[in-house]
Amino acid sequence: MKPKILLSTGGGDASNYLNAVQAAGGIGEARYLPVPDLSYDGLILVGGDDMDPALFHQENTHSKGIDRRRDEAEWTLLDAFCGANKPVLAICRGHQVVNVWLGGDLLQDLGLDLVSFHRKEEGDQVHLVRTVEGSLLHRLYGEVFPVNSNHHQALGRLGRGLAATARSESGVIEAVEHDSLPLISIQFHPERMTGEKARTDTVDGGKIFRAFLELCE
Repeated sequence: MKPKILLSTGGGDASNYLNAVQAAGGIGEARYLPVPDLSYDGLILVGGDDMDPALFHQENTHSKGIDRRRDEAEWTLLDAFCGANKPVLAICRGHQVVNVWLGGDLLQDLGLDLVSFHRKEEGDQVHLVRTVEGSLLHRLYGEVFPVNSNHHQALGRLGRGLAATARSESGVIEAVEHDSLPLISIQFHPERMTGEKARTDTVDGGKIFRAFLELCE
């Protein structure tokens, strides 16, 4: 049977994520504020707006589009799925949610010197990342490869059990792995680098979804 995957969204269009899951061999269901349901084989936390900085004990200096209900719902999802040792794929905002859930914090804004390397007014910014040898991304793509980005915040202090496994050329943490949980957490957007969204200037993001579904099986 195909793995059945729950996607937690901000209520917007999740078609890119759903198409990527389907192309990789899974069945996705996208919902806003879903309650934990462990009949799913895995969980994907998708991109979106910024988290409430109060959750990582900071005043709001640069965070926008805060949806505290979504923040809290996704913490509950992580409690349930990680508590059951079920695989989680966290993308962009989801990458940040995972770090805060594990006790880390965020840089609320990359600043003028860095943000242009990770975001532009229209479409995604393409840049290189460098991986740690032996990490999942190193096994999938090698040491250095191009990805897409569209974000102005980034991981700061890492949460419990996390290790940085990929960084951009400017040092921004692009991927982390956990020392015991089946967790794939990345800052870039593989759903916009695969299938009909495949690009000639980046790697194939479908490899990440296929690796995630293998964990779910």
